[in-house]
Amino acid sequence: MLHIPFNNQYATLGQSFFTETMPSPVAKPKLIKFNDDLAESLGISTTDLDANDLADFFAGNRIADGSVPLAMAYAGHQFGNFVPQLGDGRAILLGEVLSPDGDNFDVQLKGSGPTVYSRNGDGRAALGPVLREYLVSEAMAALGVPTTRALAAVTTGEEVVRERLLPGGVITRVARSFIRVGTFEYFAARGDLDAVRKLADYVIVHNYPHLSDADNPYAALFQTVVDQQAALIAKWMQFGFIHGVMNTDNMSIAGETIDYGPCAFMDEYEHNKVFSSIDRNGRYAYNNQPAIGLWNLTRLAECMAPLFNPDEDTAVEIAKDILTTYQHSYEQHWLVNMRAKCGLSSDIDNAIAGDDKVLIESLLDIMAHNHADFTLTFSYLSQLMGEFLEQNSKQDSVLNNLFDNVTQLNNWLNKWQVRLSHDSISTEQRQANMQAVNPVYIPRNHQVEAAIRAAEDQNDFSVFHDLLEVLQNPYDQQEGNDKFRLPPRADEIVYQTFCGT
Repeated sequence: MLHIPFNNQYATLGQSFFTETMPSPVAKPKLIKFNDDLAESLGISTTDLDANDLADFFAGNRIADGSVPLAMAYAGHQFGNFVPQLGDGRAILLGEVLSPDGDNFDVQLKGSGPTVYSRNGDGRAALGPVLREYLVSEAMAALGVPTTRALAAVTTGEEVVRERLLPGGVITRVARSFIRVGTFEYFAARGDLDAVRKLADYVIVHNYPHLSDADNPYAALFQTVVDQQAALIAKWMQFGFIHGVMNTDNMSIAGETIDYGPCAFMDEYEHNKVFSSIDRNGRYAYNNQPAIGLWNLTRLAECMAPLFNPDEDTAVEIAKDILTTYQHSYEQHWLVNMRAKCGLSSDIDNAIAGDDKVLIESLLDIMAHNHADFTLTFSYLSQLMGEFLEQNSKQDSVLNNLFDNVTQLNNWLNKWQVRLSHDSISTEQRQANMQAVNPVYIPRNHQVEAAIRAAEDQNDFSVFHDLLEVLQNPYDQQEGNDKFRLPPRADEIVYQTFCGT
């Protein structure tokens, strides 16, 4: 028996918010992976169910008791251009879950068939994007980045038509909310302020109940979303993550990473790295992500401002004041994160700390100039102990080997050593602190691609499972798993990633 503790509230908002839609059955669903730990944390029970039963439920062939399947309506700015109606074109919300801890979560099938918002699409997902989202979202969770989670993945036994015929899949994903900036835009564009207010009220109750007692709950909600988005993007930057499609319909109101499409982690560091095949002008390049976050939040402000105050001028001033906090919030989060990566304590004299941003940015410049691997640079840096400069002078140093111009690196290390001398912590404690925030393993693009190729081309999911297991403990060196740590060989480099829609 599958028991999911549904506590559906979104379905009570009214028909303008969604369209009730049943998943389309698939031919021969087969379970790839079920996330038992996540299910337990949500209070989901699978008593007496085997893999075939789970495949049926999480392909959409069977619906759990209490589910109210629906496709959510939303709009969005896509690459800066407003599209007044998008919606869940290949996703269906099964319902909301109240976890044993009292937190609300949404459970959604992705790739479960067409909806009224599919815009002539088939509503299906190819297997490759399903595996990519499962691997990357679960890796992000293990890294400590707010994210949607993967509950289950299945194959459908059917093919989908893309550039070629590909095996199909369905992923079940869990989020604190699937409401987006684009959801607010959908109603604001129609001049439906009552719906905007109803949506904001729902978000406060569903995600931020503590804001109900604020003097201005709607302004407090917007401030919270701004703060969370600043913190989220700073986390992305900390790990060299590039979302790839930061459209407003892909920006969660809950401050989570959502809608994994052509996302990627950098290997060689590059300030304006782009992987997404559809981001032809680099709008969503790595270094552009903080500014795009503010751009998206400004669109949200335009939707919510009428809720802040009945006087238009006052409402606009409130929105502007909140938006001005974003840049400082982001910079503070970024500096805290990057200080930690470099082993720099913030508990020192402000005059000394003021130079940390310059020191960190100079390392990134050197990394870019030398095409140094982002993850390995910080991982190897965290291994340096004691008289590290003397150690690092050896030409066979693993850190040195990442840099073509070792002189540039060693000049930076000299400055780093001077800076570290102002901290009171021991070398051993510094190393432990750094290794707690600098991962050994990330879902490198070539490894994700290898897992997809094995599954799609050979029906072999062992590569997927092996990689997923390693990514569950990204900060721990795992014996026998060095291949998952290393960057790609020249013939393995992935230059572009794709949405898979």
